[in-house]
Amino acid sequence: MSCFNPIARQMLGEYTRIGEVDMDDGQVLHASPYVAQIEKFADSLKQLSHTFLKLEEKKKAFSNEEIEEMFERVKEKVCGRCEKCSWCWGENFVHTYQMGYEILSAVDSYGNELNTETKRKLQQRCIMAPRFLREMLEAFHDARQNMMWINRIAQSREGCAVQMDTFADMIRSTAKEMEDSMFTDERLEKKISVHLKRKGIRVLYTNFFMNREGKYEVHITARAMQNECVTTKELVRGVSEVMGRRFVLEGNHSQMLGKEYTTIVCMEGPAFYTLQGVARIGKGCSQISGDNFMMLELPGGRQGIALSDGMGSGERACRESTLVIELLEELLEAGFPEKTAIQMINTTLVMGREEIYFSTIDMSVFDLYTGTCELIKAGASSTFIKKGDKVEHLSSTSLPIGVLHTIEIDSVKRQLSDGDFVIMVTDGVMDALPVGEQDILLETIIQGTVMNNPKEMAHHILEQVLNWTGEAPMDDMTVLAVGIWEC
Repeated sequence: MSCFNPIARQMLGEYTRIGEVDMDDGQVLHASPYVAQIEKFADSLKQLSHTFLKLEEKKKAFSNEEIEEMFERVKEKVCGRCEKCSWCWGENFVHTYQMGYEILSAVDSYGNELNTETKRKLQQRCIMAPRFLREMLEAFHDARQNMMWINRIAQSREGCAVQMDTFADMIRSTAKEMEDSMFTDERLEKKISVHLKRKGIRVLYTNFFMNREGKYEVHITARAMQNECVTTKELVRGVSEVMGRRFVLEGNHSQMLGKEYTTIVCMEGPAFYTLQGVARIGKGCSQISGDNFMMLELPGGRQGIALSDGMGSGERACRESTLVIELLEELLEAGFPEKTAIQMINTTLVMGREEIYFSTIDMSVFDLYTGTCELIKAGASSTFIKKGDKVEHLSSTSLPIGVLHTIEIDSVKRQLSDGDFVIMVTDGVMDALPVGEQDILLETIIQGTVMNNPKEMAHHILEQVLNWTGEAPMDDMTVLAVGIWEC
């Protein structure tokens, strides 16, 4: 495995990578039948997505058949009982059609109110002009309503196709990561088994994984030996001793090993940890805020902090941002990549209703192994990074979610060090400051903040902004501060 360094190779000894094999004919054979099955599932979703996109597209105009149906409807309901029917639809067929087209064109452009000239022409040519016009209008509106529903179905189908295509990519990526990360090492497995036996732990089998960041996971299926009382933390400590690396228990909670076999996940411990603090106030000092946030542990030793600002303020904005945060949390916990999750939420909001209610998403993803931070924005305000007495602000031009079917998501990465802070704010904080000076003024406020407690820092920044305005908040305001430190 190319991501192993020489020290790791020496520590692990001879290992075998469990992965895919490329055949001469281009076919890929997977060593794991589970991975192969996942790949088939992803291929099926891809094919289904392409099939959806090939179906009927959105209609921009009436077909000749639909126009013919409108004329036939008018002819049957109005003209059938008229003494001039045979003449209008026979000898004078061209002029009758021309008149009908003029009416349809006028209605399409200006609505039901026809201009005087069109009405005059109709009255001159048709003795049943009022009924003719009324039936033509009804036929037109029925056809347009039908077109609207067809387009709505097409839009929903497009959204489903995008979702399936995205889901297929995610499944395929997960399968590839799974296959690339698995390896076996019989010597190391035996060393762990022997070492844990001395601690009163019997190992059934051990699985080794390495994530894309080069960090190890060891999955051990084990039980306590007879008359032994052993905690899962002791097992993890034993794995650390054999591997020569600091491992932690997934979920970081200790429990006793029982007499039944159970699988314990040991993860290589991170090099950093974070602490968060939030300060917020509603519009006009209201207890209800349209700003919502979440803090979530993500796979691979990462931590996500998200802030959402619903359109407007009050209860409606609160419901919108709450919905966005809840959906985001569910998708991230299910294993969806951050940008994929945001795109899926956007599609859901656009497809799910006729009214436009947008929300922003401001997300910071911390890698606790490397100390890097990825800032992901969809219509969100500036984010500030405080490194000692220096402050950097990062802005975005992307649109909020819930507006367009497809959105651009801005993303940038920054390397953080011990004691650095990331400060996220909603637009209510920015808008409280003078236009054109918002970023500079807030940067100055953050630069002058000397406390190291994230909660105190968030409250101090919000107080300084409120003191600057000297009045009740004109919009919901939220400040979220995250500090990072070495373990």
